[in-house]
Amino acid sequence: MTTGLAHAELIAVLAAVTGDAPRVMTVQGGFALPSGPFELGHRSLQAGLREWVGDQTGHPIGYLEQLYTFADRDRTDEATGRTISISYLGLVREQAAPGAGRPGWHGWYDYFPWEDHRQGRPKILDGIAARLTEWAGAEPKRRDLRQRRVDFTFGLAGAAWNEDLVLQRYELMYEAGLVAEAGGAAHPAGGRPMFADHRRILATGIARLRAKIKYRPVVFELMPENFTLLQLQRSVEALAGLTLHKPNFRRLIDQQELIEETGEMTSGTGGRPAKLFRYRHAVLEERAMSGTKLPLSRN
Repeated sequence: MTTGLAHAELIAVLAAVTGDAPRVMTVQGGFALPSGPFELGHRSLQAGLREWVGDQTGHPIGYLEQLYTFADRDRTDEATGRTISISYLGLVREQAAPGAGRPGWHGWYDYFPWEDHRQGRPKILDGIAARLTEWAGAEPKRRDLRQRRVDFTFGLAGAAWNEDLVLQRYELMYEAGLVAEAGGAAHPAGGRPMFADHRRILATGIARLRAKIKYRPVVFELMPENFTLLQLQRSVEALAGLTLHKPNFRRLIDQQELIEETGEMTSGTGGRPAKLFRYRHAVLEERAMSGTKLPLSRN
């Protein structure tokens, strides 16, 4: 066994919104996130990540920020030593990916079906809640504490659903053995599994983005150059997994002065033409000190 050594892995959560679906770039037929080792020849961590993503997916990256460093003791392999994963969140507009790593786009909610509440509370949460309650009661001395965690994390027993707790919900399901990555008989509603802890890293990226769209205008990194107000609202709803109150959302957008009219209208068929808008890039400088809010306003 190799002892005392650790190597750094770079891993990317590349997010896009296509139509009304939040999507993530994957490799290995949807089983893993793009990743690769940090090598001596890489000029920087970001440069190394961009190189691996380019090789494996062929997809360009625009906006990129460091997400989290995963270095838990259980990320140790007898043959290779300890792995430290430095993850990044990238925001892109979906394109075909011709890379060599069997790249492909997959919906967030294939991996986390309990996270999409746009059509109301998903029915699969009933089964998950029942299994988690059973798990909580399996250890009488810790039952009350476990049940409080379940209720708070999954919005049960009068607790509100908090869309930002994506990682906490996945980790609780992992602890209870309800996902395939935990090594047991996964719950049927446990979502699509991924390699090692890649789904945990994806959950971290989703949670970061859900929180960030409330106080930074990063959603515009995912929008086309020109868009309608309905397209903007649907994109925010897709990311948050919630429906928003249309008049409140539009009033908040107006108050923040984030967008401006292009002077053009949509020309598509099937409905009344709608005004096209674009993001006011000058807002980045104007709000650099105070921050720009894009808060979620639930029905």
